[in-house]
Amino acid sequence: MSNEENKTGLKKGTKIILGLLFVILIAGGVYGLKLYKVYFAPNVTGNEKYLYVRTGYNIDDLFKEIKLKDMLTDIGSFSEASGKMQLARSLKPGRYKLAKGMNNRSIINMLKSGNQDPVKLKFQNLRKKENFAGYLSRNLEPDSLTFINLLDSTSLLEKYGFNKDNSYVMFIPNTYEMYWNVSVPEFFDRMHAEYDKFWNADRKQKAASLNLTPIQVSILASIVDAEALYDKEMPIIAGLYLNRLNKGILLQADPTVIFANNDFTVKRVTNSLLSTPSRYNTYKYAGLPPGPIMMPSINAIDAVLNRDNNNYIYMCAKEDFSGYHNFAVTVQEHEKNAKKYRDALNKRNIFK
Repeated sequence: MSNEENKTGLKKGTKIILGLLFVILIAGGVYGLKLYKVYFAPNVTGNEKYLYVRTGYNIDDLFKEIKLKDMLTDIGSFSEASGKMQLARSLKPGRYKLAKGMNNRSIINMLKSGNQDPVKLKFQNLRKKENFAGYLSRNLEPDSLTFINLLDSTSLLEKYGFNKDNSYVMFIPNTYEMYWNVSVPEFFDRMHAEYDKFWNADRKQKAASLNLTPIQVSILASIVDAEALYDKEMPIIAGLYLNRLNKGILLQADPTVIFANNDFTVKRVTNSLLSTPSRYNTYKYAGLPPGPIMMPSINAIDAVLNRDNNNYIYMCAKEDFSGYHNFAVTVQEHEKNAKKYRDALNKRNIFK
């Protein structure tokens, strides 16, 4: 074979090798692009801040949720990545934070590991158990009916030392972190643990010195909270009501009457309201009501435990509508204060 033939053969061989390399590079590029698109390309639209995966959700439910809320730019690539990463076998419920531009691999690893974003619960001054249940259902997975049923569950409440009337005092107003899909029993266990932590030896000793249980302190605190617009008046009001309790005098707290009548638009408690036959009506029944009339704040509870040592028996809102009160030791002083307030109400045409 001549040198020319050898050169020609080498050129052909080189061309073939280069052609194969080119094909391999193209195929590799296409495959790499495919991998990038399926696993690493930005895919979160940013339309929703969180992805909620409910307890019991399967992969089809997840896809429906994502499509419904237009969370992803390319649902097809997410579906393919989910299949290859076996998301259906390891999908965990929870509240997952989405960031615009997240890729499929990051989302799937998050859902498989259960690496969810905790919820911050901050509750205070909620009037009734129904309000509390509604707040919880807006921030946690269980619905409000589930919470209400357990707030009224005798067997569950007895486990913690409460009943249907006073269960509301178990929830100490504060800020708590927990997972969105926490079960209701887990939620109650956490709240009871927080209650036990709050009622430390010092607070229990102060309650005992008042001849009250922690539950009774909280019930009285709910009345103090409802009466006081300003925290600095709370210890004075607490001292007044403790004076009445210790002397066996009816508390005659207007907020309890409003609660008993279930009409929170009332601005003036009239005789017709005072006759309501409810154990929460402290104008008719002696002692504390059977339960709180609102969720008592920590400030109100501590105001009762550290009440002002005064001799007051009577109180009446100030006639200037400042939110402060006039306090009195004698009924004669009180009648003067009450007349000033009644006259101010009449002048403003407030009759109910």
